[in-house]
Amino acid sequence: MNNLVLFDVDGTLTESRRPIKTKMLKALRALARHAEIGFLTGSGLEYIKEQLWPALNDPIIKRNCHLLPCNGTEYLITEGDEEIIFNQLSKENMEECITTEKMHILMKLLCEMQDDIAHQYEIPLTGNFINNRFSMINWCPIGRSANQKQRAFFEKIDNEDNLRGTYIKKLKNDIEKNDIGVTVKLGGDTSFDIYPTGWDKTFALRHFDNPDWNFWFVGDRCYPNGNDYEIFTHLAHTGRAFETSGPAETLEIIDFYILRDLL
Repeated sequence: MNNLVLFDVDGTLTESRRPIKTKMLKALRALARHAEIGFLTGSGLEYIKEQLWPALNDPIIKRNCHLLPCNGTEYLITEGDEEIIFNQLSKENMEECITTEKMHILMKLLCEMQDDIAHQYEIPLTGNFINNRFSMINWCPIGRSANQKQRAFFEKIDNEDNLRGTYIKKLKNDIEKNDIGVTVKLGGDTSFDIYPTGWDKTFALRHFDNPDWNFWFVGDRCYPNGNDYEIFTHLAHTGRAFETSGPAETLEIIDFYILRDLL
């Protein structure tokens, strides 16, 4: 059997928007000797490179890893020794899937809600609020340009006032009224991920459509509104799906569950 261990990135391998630490790098290197590794995240490729560069440049890991940005609707592998090349094998297009008309309606809804939040809450507004990743959209009310202090400020308000919980309900209702055909999930600690229905993280498994694969998954947002929920529940019956509270627990899962099963 071929073993593929899929990891969420933010909150699983790294702290939110932080680079990978040496302990995690060593654990992934040990795992890569016995299994393929997949970095499966709602973020785009640039964020994967920003947070995981030491792992992507590791001589053992890079020969056994799969990059699966935007819920796996993009699929890349690394090639080369002295200079790393990211070879794109697949990339989906959201606008082609839901139509340009529906995309325009969705963007208009997001702009209206962004304006509403900006007037209702005293939060940082840093820019890059709506990020079109082509196969999905990330909406971040404080902006993707926020620093750690600004992110922490937003997270406090979000936890106290259930800001994102309120607006995910509003957005879902408006999407249903307009029959847009997309799913909305909480992305990371500050944003929303929006993508065509069915393009959740289980999409990544389509790239490995072979009965000889054993799949594992580790993620931190495995509840219904979290973007790890579908793949976690899809693999739960195998006993190879794990919910983690953060990188420290992920290290334990790798050492005490995954590696012990593989060895």
